[in-house]
Amino acid sequence: MGTRKPDDIRTIALVSHGGAGKTSLAEAMLFDSGAISRMGKVDDKNTVSDFDPEEQKRSISINSSLSTFSYKGKTIHLIDTPGFSDFYFEQRAPMSVVDAAVVGINATAGVEVQTRKVWDFSEEFSVATMFYVSKIDKEHADFYSAVGDVQANLTNKALPLLLPIGKETSFKGVVNVITGKSYTYNGDGTKDFIEGGIPDDMAKAVARARDELIERVVEADDDLMTRYLDGEDLPNDEIEAALRKAVVARLVFPILPGASVPNIGVVQIMDALSEYFPSPLDTSSRDAVKGDPQTGGKIEINPDINAPFMSLCFKVMVDPYVGRLSFIRVFSGRLTSDQTIYNVSKGIEERISSFRFMKGKDGTESKEIIVGDIVAIPKLDSTTVGDTLSVKGQDIRFPDIKLPKPVYSLAVSPKSRADEDKLGNAVRKILEEDKTLKFAKYADTGDSILSGMGDMHLDIALSRIKDRYKVDLETRVPKVAYRETIKKTAKAQGKYKKQTGGRGQYGDVHFELSPRERGNAITFEDKVVGGVVPKNFIPAAEKGLREAALKGVIAGYPAVDFNCAIFDGSYHDVDSSEMAFKIAASMAFKKAFTDASPILIEPIMNIFVTVPEDCVGDVMGDLNSRRGRILGIDPAGKLQIVRAQCPQAELFRYAIILRSLTSGRGTFSMESSHYEEVPPDIAKKVIEAVEKVSDEEE
Repeated sequence: MGTRKPDDIRTIALVSHGGAGKTSLAEAMLFDSGAISRMGKVDDKNTVSDFDPEEQKRSISINSSLSTFSYKGKTIHLIDTPGFSDFYFEQRAPMSVVDAAVVGINATAGVEVQTRKVWDFSEEFSVATMFYVSKIDKEHADFYSAVGDVQANLTNKALPLLLPIGKETSFKGVVNVITGKSYTYNGDGTKDFIEGGIPDDMAKAVARARDELIERVVEADDDLMTRYLDGEDLPNDEIEAALRKAVVARLVFPILPGASVPNIGVVQIMDALSEYFPSPLDTSSRDAVKGDPQTGGKIEINPDINAPFMSLCFKVMVDPYVGRLSFIRVFSGRLTSDQTIYNVSKGIEERISSFRFMKGKDGTESKEIIVGDIVAIPKLDSTTVGDTLSVKGQDIRFPDIKLPKPVYSLAVSPKSRADEDKLGNAVRKILEEDKTLKFAKYADTGDSILSGMGDMHLDIALSRIKDRYKVDLETRVPKVAYRETIKKTAKAQGKYKKQTGGRGQYGDVHFELSPRERGNAITFEDKVVGGVVPKNFIPAAEKGLREAALKGVIAGYPAVDFNCAIFDGSYHDVDSSEMAFKIAASMAFKKAFTDASPILIEPIMNIFVTVPEDCVGDVMGDLNSRRGRILGIDPAGKLQIVRAQCPQAELFRYAIILRSLTSGRGTFSMESSHYEEVPPDIAKKVIEAVEKVSDEEE
């Protein structure tokens, strides 16, 4: 890469809804820059970005993929991200470390669900943004409709910088509305084009677009604004300089048309991002914390090459040949490969084997990295996503990267004893690489649960566990964590008396169970008077109650939300023991619980479903059929957010259902809310299912 300066670095994420052509754009950019000699295609499974076997199998991007290349004296760090909601963390994490984003808009579809998500990310991280209206050469493609969609539903600061020449199959080039230059291609996939003037039939459209753009651009420069308002004809070079200021300040979001596969307009997109996108030195300081992340004082990290080295790990990848790769963005300073790197988050120093400028799965080694660089470092064993990497002596760290909550879960179990032994290691390694996966064993249901962002996400994780670590897992829908409770007060006696040769057993308790509000677990109250049950046996009685409550009464689920008062009983001077009182307490609990109108209760989830307006009716109808309660609908631009509460039992496959209902345009999140009574007809089925399993096991 030679001697490089931060001014000449560009860090860019390609983001969009699935199918908008990010990977094809990345491929065309690599080709047009000379980084590759032949353009691959997604369908041919030979693109630089989609190198993972799972990506090639499915012809979609699953992981964010970094490609670093040179273009017109600039170092471009380009991150191609997935577009499907199952992998949206692979969009969000890169967006937190780049200075700019290209948001892809499919010219045949306009703004889609995930388009809004990535736009929200661009606002959250304040990155300069350009819209690429892709697939202009496709049937039903409409550039002007897509522009209107972006302006109406994302931002009215988005304005065309280039206009398309022709449409659908006759699309052959672009016109720059500032310079009036046209670039006409022959559509053969090369980067060659003919430069010319404005086509006659486009003169009015170009003049109108130029006026609209200049009116917005001059807001970035007071002097230019005054001259513009005075009616002065502004020179193009000053307009372009102001456009860069406006893009960096997020006052303008240029819109550019193109078609990546036939490679029409891609060179002009690269020129625009090279000229108008910010360098690391143009971006604002980054928040960090000194000392303890919970209590430490806030501090700002400035993009200064002479400041101490500071970087953030935003991705970890396990390469079958190279091993573990940690991807970092440098936010200040510089580092050479003969130094060591210090993980501030873990308090561990590690040796650097090399820095790698990546191009998909391949890397070019470098001895030095500087502020603005995004590189992979092999074999940093302690580093995980969100860790701050610096140099020894530093105690400043960046805030943690927020992780999304899983929305889809499967119960997993090893197919064999050999698989059982290998499972722990395989899961640990997969979780290190993908922080949006969660794995937990639930004592109340006995399930080992793998959770993620959707069925495709888990399918890929299971496939990797099998292929990389040779662990075969069986899957099923998880068990619902039902609970049992009571609706009224009841009393019962539990008396345990056993006489054998020698010492006998004797315990006698009287319990009164009464219902408590949901979420209040079990309380135990000692109301014994006169010493009829000695104080030293009361704890045994409580222990017996709590142990029995774990297995419930009506269906074997834990009993909760009740108060148990021990108010009477008796004992024997010789035969009474803690064991006898535990057993007596268990007997009293079961009798009283049975007489106290026992019911099953189930977990209820808060669910937030984001869908296009035309899907709201179908989504609400479906949620109602799942025993859901609609709480409200909130507008979000062209989209609607349906808020509802729904039993967890009805939501295990909701990620798949929603995708089907909305043709992949819907997303959702959910969180635990509370427990509610299971309707009698459903409770009956649950109890019968438990009894059937018990009968089969006997």
